[in-house]
Amino acid sequence: MKPVRKAIIPAAGLGTRFLPATKAQPKEMLPIVDKPTIQYIVEEVVASGIEDIIIVTGRGKRAIEDHFDRSIEK
Repeated sequence: MKPVRKAIIPAAGLGTRFLPATKAQPKEMLPIVDKPTIQYIVEEVVASGIEDIIIVTGRGKRAIEDHFDRSIEK
């Protein structure tokens, strides 16, 4: 069996079960302790040796893109 080389993370839902919190930010950006939820997911993917990560987003999810753009620049 070939090793897994890519991870696809679905992050496109509206987050209606988390209303009203998701009116201000996407559910993937809601914090757990000190980091956004999606950050924990990406860290686990990287720790498993996967380097190609695809995050599938929908409209209104610019905060996710901005978060990871800033993280790379640091």
